[in-house]
Amino acid sequence: MTAIFLVWNQDREDDWNYTSVVVQVQETGQSHSEWSVAGAAGIPDGSDAWLLLRGKNWRGLLGHGVVISAGRCPGPRSGAPGRPSSPLIVAFDSLLPLGDQVGPEILSTNLPEVPWNDVRNGQVMDPAAEARVRDLWRLEGPAPIQETTFPLPGSYPAWAVSTVVVNRYERNPEARRACIAHYGTSCAACGFSFEIAYGEAGRDFIDVHHTVPFSMLDSNYRLDPVTDLVPLCANCHAMAHIGVTTPRALSELRQMLAGAGFMRGQTLRPAEVESQNEALRILGPARTDPGHPPGPER
Repeated sequence: MTAIFLVWNQDREDDWNYTSVVVQVQETGQSHSEWSVAGAAGIPDGSDAWLLLRGKNWRGLLGHGVVISAGRCPGPRSGAPGRPSSPLIVAFDSLLPLGDQVGPEILSTNLPEVPWNDVRNGQVMDPAAEARVRDLWRLEGPAPIQETTFPLPGSYPAWAVSTVVVNRYERNPEARRACIAHYGTSCAACGFSFEIAYGEAGRDFIDVHHTVPFSMLDSNYRLDPVTDLVPLCANCHAMAHIGVTTPRALSELRQMLAGAGFMRGQTLRPAEVESQNEALRILGPARTDPGHPPGPER
């Protein structure tokens, strides 16, 4: 998987309010920004992006993101102003506040082979160096939000992690309690119950998903835990967010499940699964092909 450096010089005038981006990442899990990079069209979607700070007073490693669109968005973001280049859309998912960046001394000590002062914006990283930056970020980056299933962004390759946006409304204990009191603890999309599957250990466990897009939230927004929150299992919660900028509605998730042949609430007992496997074994590979229905040998 490709990984690149993004270089931000805070001494140049631009319209990027980094402090607000850090807050958004802390509250929602992600913040999307346009970023001007020469040759952006050649950078694959899904590439890791490591943000370097370069300024008169502060330098260092600031954060991690993932490229979600390369060379196909209108107009450059001014994070790299004045450079004739193509834009990327980057989903930043792990950022340190200004002043807390991983400093040049730590970077040079741990990765002396990287010429940190000469790194270019959009430069592709050596895979071995990227792995070591990832290890360093796991130690020096921001502490992860203590969710049950999600690792610290940037500490694993992008292809190995499905990012789920978890915002402050989903973590609010009172809102969560009200949502679960209304809907129960089974997944509203697929019907999965952690308590049924795992017994006492799964009692009352379920993710709560905030259905209102971030773009609609402002200072006047007031959460309704019944209409704005819905319980989802970890799989459905991931599918509500993955590959889209606006979360999928509950009805969309149910349509996706139905289109894939899933029957909501259907659970097979072990004996039924074994019976189906035995039937497939007896019928053989040819008989499981929809274009070759079972019939007598000829």
